[in-house]
Amino acid sequence: MTTTLQESIRAQRESLAALLREPLAEIARCSAEVWNRRESLDDVLESLFPRVPHCTFLYAVDADGIQVSDNVSATGLLPEHYGRDRSQRPYMKEVGADTDFLLSEAYISLRAKRPSVTALQRVVRDGETLGYIGADIDLRDLPGTARLYEEPGAWRQIKGDPAVRGTLFHQTRVESLMDRHIDQAFSILEELITERGMFQGVIHFSSSRATVWVVDDPYRYRILDHDALADPDVCFAYPRCPYPDDALLPATAVPGVLKGLRDLRFMDETIYLRSASINIFNGMISLTFSCDGSHYMRYDEFLDKDMAFWVGSAA
Repeated sequence: MTTTLQESIRAQRESLAALLREPLAEIARCSAEVWNRRESLDDVLESLFPRVPHCTFLYAVDADGIQVSDNVSATGLLPEHYGRDRSQRPYMKEVGADTDFLLSEAYISLRAKRPSVTALQRVVRDGETLGYIGADIDLRDLPGTARLYEEPGAWRQIKGDPAVRGTLFHQTRVESLMDRHIDQAFSILEELITERGMFQGVIHFSSSRATVWVVDDPYRYRILDHDALADPDVCFAYPRCPYPDDALLPATAVPGVLKGLRDLRFMDETIYLRSASINIFNGMISLTFSCDGSHYMRYDEFLDKDMAFWVGSAA
């Protein structure tokens, strides 16, 4: 089942919170008994620190956000943090009157400058809120068990630079070298995609170049300038490669997609395609127009749109 980015984040946060609630609640109960005694409070935090999974620092703050313990870490006590004012840190600002436990939104830590989260557990004695137990967690220390977020295939439209949109009708498409030989260039790109392992490509029409990635060396991109895109001999530099079975964009659809990109490039002298990308594995096409607006959509949805749609939409 495809999940949204926020759903994926929420699931991981809920999993982490479930791991932290019980040990922090236990630490809060034990800390309440020795709250006003610094050394005893440090002893409690240090003895129970191993029970808090993935914790970088463990500490206690009073109801005003002033630290009343040393920092406890895997290497021992860090007394220089005693008395530190944490009231303005992002996690303290999330505390509400009825907050018992919270896992903060991610933030950038002050010292290490890394994405982190803090779990806070209220400390109560005789019905009075004494403060909170804080557990700082560096996101790098979390186990790599989370499922990688999968980008959904829904059509997305994103507005670009307002300055570009504001001057849209003061500009006209200038013919590029690729424009003059676009059929040759697209025949070469079709060959590279369907027969020679190219799975991702970004086509820059105005600068007459394409940035491409191939399955045999997916971590490095290659730049094909106008000379390469005008010379079929470039195909000799890319060995034959079977079209991937798990590609969502079928090889038979590649010619139609390229034709659609060509048509959008020349559809109007003011509103025209400036760049486009193709990824055969997620089956997505991206389009950026002269108005700096961008569209991301599945290849089949792209093929279903006629020129009237784009001209009307752009207008």
